[in-house]
Amino acid sequence: AGVSQVLNRYTFASTLSHLRRTNTPIGRDGKIAKPRQLHNTHWGLVCPAETPEGQACGLVKNLSLMSYITIGTPGYPLVDFLSSNDMELLEEYEPQRSPNATKVFVNGVWVGTHRDPLMLAKVVQDVRRQGVVSHEVSVIRDIRDREFKIFTDAGRVCRPLFVIDNDPRSERRGQLVLQKEHIEKLEDDHQLEIEDRFGWEGLLFAGAVEYLDAEEEEGVMIVMTPEDLDLSRQVQLGY
Repeated sequence: AGVSQVLNRYTFASTLSHLRRTNTPIGRDGKIAKPRQLHNTHWGLVCPAETPEGQACGLVKNLSLMSYITIGTPGYPLVDFLSSNDMELLEEYEPQRSPNATKVFVNGVWVGTHRDPLMLAKVVQDVRRQGVVSHEVSVIRDIRDREFKIFTDAGRVCRPLFVIDNDPRSERRGQLVLQKEHIEKLEDDHQLEIEDRFGWEGLLFAGAVEYLDAEEEEGVMIVMTPEDLDLSRQVQLGY
């Protein structure tokens, strides 16, 4: 059993648009405005402008240009990786010994606890930026509920963002990881064979760009432009 639909082939642009279309299964005759409005959690993931006029307005939406839907990867290798980084498995956890430990979830399943979630989040983020684990993996640390969540499942909408160097030991702290050398490699790509090109994958493996889903964005500070970085740095310094 499945669902099929005739693909729009009027123009190349209309085909791409049709492949990234989302449909809200609500009757088109309804007078309620809420389902037609763009929700706050759709920021950056769903295009606020591309929607048809008339009855389907707001019910038929389109993904934004750079957003990406995860294909999904297995979660069990990450459980082994977390165990090797001092995660206490749920079967071995003793609440009396460490009552303030942070719960660790992988794809919604409680797998263990950890006493230093800040370090754990940093480690998982680093291996994701190095390409050791898939760029689709999302890392969420909920400080208030003392929960650390990792998702590797399919169907999450992500969007790419430039990474800021936050390492206190780094000379480039507070600046973009993306540098001129990355741009020069991208410019040289047209002279190289396809398998030797730096490309988008190169930016991901260099840690200059990473994909975040809506839930991970809730715990991340995002600036709109590089100029805002300079402004925040001046505010921190007290100017």
